[in-house]
Amino acid sequence: MSWITFRTLSLRAEVRMTALLLLTALAVLTQEGSCSPDQPKAGCKRWRQDGENVCCEECRAGNRLVTECGPKADSLCKPCQEGFYNLKAKAYSCTICTQCVGAQVLLEKCTATSDTKCGCKEGLTCGDAQCSFCVEKCGRGFELVRRSCKPCPAGTFRDESLQKCKPWSTECPNPGELKVAEGNASSDIQCVKPPPMGNSKKPDQTSNQLAVLVAVGSAVMAVFIMTIIIATVALKTWLKKKRREKPAPQKPVISPPTDDPRTLIAVECSFHEPRQEQGSSTESLISKTSRQLIA
Repeated sequence: MSWITFRTLSLRAEVRMTALLLLTALAVLTQEGSCSPDQPKAGCKRWRQDGENVCCEECRAGNRLVTECGPKADSLCKPCQEGFYNLKAKAYSCTICTQCVGAQVLLEKCTATSDTKCGCKEGLTCGDAQCSFCVEKCGRGFELVRRSCKPCPAGTFRDESLQKCKPWSTECPNPGELKVAEGNASSDIQCVKPPPMGNSKKPDQTSNQLAVLVAVGSAVMAVFIMTIIIATVALKTWLKKKRREKPAPQKPVISPPTDDPRTLIAVECSFHEPRQEQGSSTESLISKTSRQLIA
């Protein structure tokens, strides 16, 4: 065998050996990197030395404790089998995965490091934090009581952000706010921040004063008009009444001519009486004058 042939064989052997080592290293790396939550890495995560043995204090996630102490840490814990999970650091058994049944729907599958996550069909909601059962979805102002929706008691409320009815607040949440309305079954008390004191308030005061003046002026004008109307009606009524009370003028009564002697005598006497009165007065005047001349 020549030296060249021997050298060629040696190079081939080295290449094969190098390739074998690379494949072995790749397989190891692939095995270590391919660990998923379904197939967690086995062994103890944290241990302490106890003579020739080691004692496990915490298993890797998804593992259960096989024996507490032993010669090797990797043999102290073992991964949970399919359909089971473990969340405890040092437990001898794994827990069976939850099954979504009835109105529940599957959201996430169970793994060795986490339980199944279930939800509820449309129109329903989880009855507890673990969503172990589904119930009717309660609206605002209602809460879940014994798997049915009940109205919030007086003095409490529930909105979409709460799970249970909550008592109304006794004061506004922010300093300086004023309560303007009490709460109800679906909302807490209502608070507002008062407007700042200053020039911004003067226009409002002026507007209020102007409104008051307009109202007072309108009231005075209405009273004045009503007074005029009442006085006019009273005056007209009084004038009508006075006209009715005024006596009608009396017309002289002229009796028709008659042949009755008594009537003629009465008429004649009535014409003679003034003359007699006038004559009597004349005679008295002449007698008085004569006495004055004689004196």
